[in-house]
Amino acid sequence: MTLITPCTTADACRSPLRGLRRAATLLSLAACTLGGAAHAQTATSPKISADLSAVVASPANEAKSLSWAKKLNGVLHVKVLINASSTDATLASLRQDILARGGSVTYNYLSVRALSAMLPASAVGAVAARPDVLGVAPNRAVSRHASKASNLSAPTDALTVSASVSAATLNGAGVGIAILDTGIDWKHHDFLGADGVSRVRAVVDMPAVMKSLVPDPWAKGLDYSASTKYTLDGIAFRNADSSNLPKGSKSDPYGHGTHVASVAAGNNAAGSYRSVAPAADLYDVRVLDERGVGNMADVLAGIDWVMQRARLANIRVMNLSLGATSTDSFLADPLARAVRSATAAGIVVVAAAGNAGKGAAGQKVHGTVSSPGHEPSAITVGAFNSFGTATRADDAVNGFSSRGPTRGSFVFPSGRRWVDNLIKPDLVASGNRMLGAAASVATNGLPAWNTVLANNPQLLRTPGATPGLRTALMELSGTSVATPAVAGAAALLLQANPGLTPQLVKAILQYSALPLAQGSLLEQGTGALNVEGAIGLALALRTDLRTALAAGTLSAGDNLLAAGQVLPTPATMLNGVSVPWSRMILAGGTHLVGGDALFTRWQPIYDPAVMWARAVLTRSTVSFLAAKGVAANTVPGAVVETNAPPQPLLTAGVRLLDGMVSGVQGASSTLTSPLTSLATRAAAGAGINLQLGFSGGAGKLISEGFLLTEGFLLTEGFLLTEGFLLTEGFLLTEGFLLTEGFLLTEGFLLTEGFLLTEGFLLTEGFLLTESLTDPAAAADRAFLAE
Repeated sequence: MTLITPCTTADACRSPLRGLRRAATLLSLAACTLGGAAHAQTATSPKISADLSAVVASPANEAKSLSWAKKLNGVLHVKVLINASSTDATLASLRQDILARGGSVTYNYLSVRALSAMLPASAVGAVAARPDVLGVAPNRAVSRHASKASNLSAPTDALTVSASVSAATLNGAGVGIAILDTGIDWKHHDFLGADGVSRVRAVVDMPAVMKSLVPDPWAKGLDYSASTKYTLDGIAFRNADSSNLPKGSKSDPYGHGTHVASVAAGNNAAGSYRSVAPAADLYDVRVLDERGVGNMADVLAGIDWVMQRARLANIRVMNLSLGATSTDSFLADPLARAVRSATAAGIVVVAAAGNAGKGAAGQKVHGTVSSPGHEPSAITVGAFNSFGTATRADDAVNGFSSRGPTRGSFVFPSGRRWVDNLIKPDLVASGNRMLGAAASVATNGLPAWNTVLANNPQLLRTPGATPGLRTALMELSGTSVATPAVAGAAALLLQANPGLTPQLVKAILQYSALPLAQGSLLEQGTGALNVEGAIGLALALRTDLRTALAAGTLSAGDNLLAAGQVLPTPATMLNGVSVPWSRMILAGGTHLVGGDALFTRWQPIYDPAVMWARAVLTRSTVSFLAAKGVAANTVPGAVVETNAPPQPLLTAGVRLLDGMVSGVQGASSTLTSPLTSLATRAAAGAGINLQLGFSGGAGKLISEGFLLTEGFLLTEGFLLTEGFLLTEGFLLTEGFLLTEGFLLTEGFLLTEGFLLTEGFLLTEGFLLTESLTDPAAAADRAFLAE
């Protein structure tokens, strides 16, 4: 679990098991990893998050400020989230065990097989020892990051649709965006539709709901998850009004969520700023309270709420302008797993990278992307600064914007750590002094500003001489306000082409992004948001992709272009200058790929059920509830993630761009080179053409892509020198079984280059820096050949 904050600033290659050893090995791995009765878990068990272990091991020294730890009658108790693996969606056995140990159960989630619970600290180890428990993490507090001072962004980031695309038809109308935040002031004029009715279609105050369902979260021996209040009552939607809120509730007393929502979908009633999707529907899912504080359990419950109602209301986009300082790998992090489930259900999830990119001394810090931005399926957004100029030459990634690689980790029973080391963010958008709607509230019957504005009156911006409570604007900076710009762009793409899958939306945004001259792949992903270019690409593609995929009639390599369409010119006019697109996307967490085939042929990585990251390849299956008065296959009831069998991932014609810089330092140089230089080389035909495509899954080896070698020094997520050195995280020496089937078999280390395997035909020369006569390399090749 992780500290969640609004992000506003105010390996292991898979190797085939051999012969008859396969079944015995898998059984051994499952028993070892899941921890059967013979492997009791202590407070230092790898199943228990490090911060929870520290408190459980030394209860007398627990931090008094921890919201998830409390002494009851002199005995330390903790609020936890328990990741589970079970075919029983009710987790009945686990719930009974928690109650028997003097704990209580708060919530059983849809989006992730997990429970929110309260336990005596002394019982954590015993619960972790259960074979159906994958991990136990504290229900950490949620709070916002502090704002940063920055220059006002000029409109040079292609946020809006130009006259060449009809703004009257592409404005987000009919597409729902769920804002998981502090709330939305739905009475603000910037959220009114053309009919004068608020476009905030529904409101759920998750902290208030949870408080009503769980009146005493520290009570012992209670199972709140068995309550009938968890049914899908009241599934229809109404326009937002006071009856949607608990008695005495205020729309957005803190002010963060209102501003975020307006960047995505404000109608700019005062004509002072530009949102991206000004006619989109908004769904206010409050997961942070009036202080801007919450907890992980409420965020997960909010994701559940969106998933259950997404198909009923065409909620296609979820915005998470919050972050968690998670040390957990995306494999086990509950928030990452929930985002994966939402993606599998067809929702585009856009998450802030975080605002931890600068150290106390002002130096760049890498490895700071927060959760759920470290989740491979999320579109992770960083922030850039235009420095108030019309030219792009001086645009650069903000110093505060969090940089990759991701550093979440997973500890094996042996004590060895897997470190994710994925390339993030995916792209960047403007995040400096962005104008947006200012929430107002009523206190004792008198109007008042939101907390952020009350504490920082200098942020107030008024479109007229007198600040109107329902028309006032404010400025905020950070990846929190860059993220909703991308969420709004996703809504436009889905309006233009409803057949797009979440991963295809992500690929379009990355491919059409405009590389900034200042900033590397680990700082800006594939470049700055380019809405006009992305729409042009989306309009060229088939609109029946979702239905064809659901019907099982879409196969790898099938035509992706709509009838009579060709790919648009990969450049966008900005201020009279043609700016080339990146023409690159990130795949598998550590690979950079390009080529027209990405958008002329169906790529299996666009299937929302597939998650590929390094040596991990999984498939999620969504099952649906039979809700009264609701059509079949509409309301998700559970999501199960399993290890995927061998399958194509990329087709012939895709170009592998990992090795665009050669030599021992090649991969590190690629990751730290200016992105513009990489884009130039990619456009010139650099890389390796895949003649047979690329496959992954059990029995296939997936190369690690970029290898971070000398020149990088990164220890526990903190930058110690000007470079990085990643010495762990790429080698797995044992397999493991995680949840319903994350399976990594016997590990294999490639220190440089790539492994040539079946289905991965390279037509150009390829350099393996290991000597072909090296005994170790020869032994590795012999092992893999067996």
